[in-house]
Amino acid sequence: MRAALLKVLRANGFHCLAAADGTEMADMLARSPVDLILLDVMLPGASGFDICRDLRLRQGNPVPVIMISARGAEADLVSGLELGADDYIAKPFGDSELLARVRAALRRGRMPYAAWTPPVRQMRFLGWTVDLLQRQLFSPSGARVELTGAEYDLLIALLENPQRVIGREPLLEMSRSRLGNASDRSIDVHVCRLRRKLGDEEQRALIRTVRGVGYIFTQPVDRM
Repeated sequence: MRAALLKVLRANGFHCLAAADGTEMADMLARSPVDLILLDVMLPGASGFDICRDLRLRQGNPVPVIMISARGAEADLVSGLELGADDYIAKPFGDSELLARVRAALRRGRMPYAAWTPPVRQMRFLGWTVDLLQRQLFSPSGARVELTGAEYDLLIALLENPQRVIGREPLLEMSRSRLGNASDRSIDVHVCRLRRKLGDEEQRALIRTVRGVGYIFTQPVDRM
């Protein structure tokens, strides 16, 4: 579900972060304030209801929240809204409904600037350009560089977290590269291939290995 949501939202110009549970989400929010939270009800550990209650009652966090659940019963919907959620989507739902609800929540958001922030269309680093709408990478010379779907998603995951170490398991999750689990070397193979296509030399080290942890994209990234 996280992978599917990331793909749809990023393809429509949104900058997204993904968290597997409430603890990971809290750590992420401490580093990167957001304009909207899509919150699944059924999570490991604390449920989405518990997390929403904590956001609203204990932290007083005003960020808009859309609850997502396979439990479409009216009682669950009412519970989510009473806990402070701004909207509630029952699975299954289509891409169009998701995007409409996200945009509506941002327009209604308690953070007025969110509705006026233009979607990110490009990400740039050292002359390289990623066109997010077309899902294409262009070299500094303007040539298009062919990437597989997994390589593209891996690159976006790194660019959305520049100059920050990302572990293998979170990187697998963010990049949709579900070719195994974090204990195998599938992510290393994708990183190796991506490095070659970026002409990433040891002296420049765009993507640097942090031994025993994961990887870090070392350069600043401009978002346009």
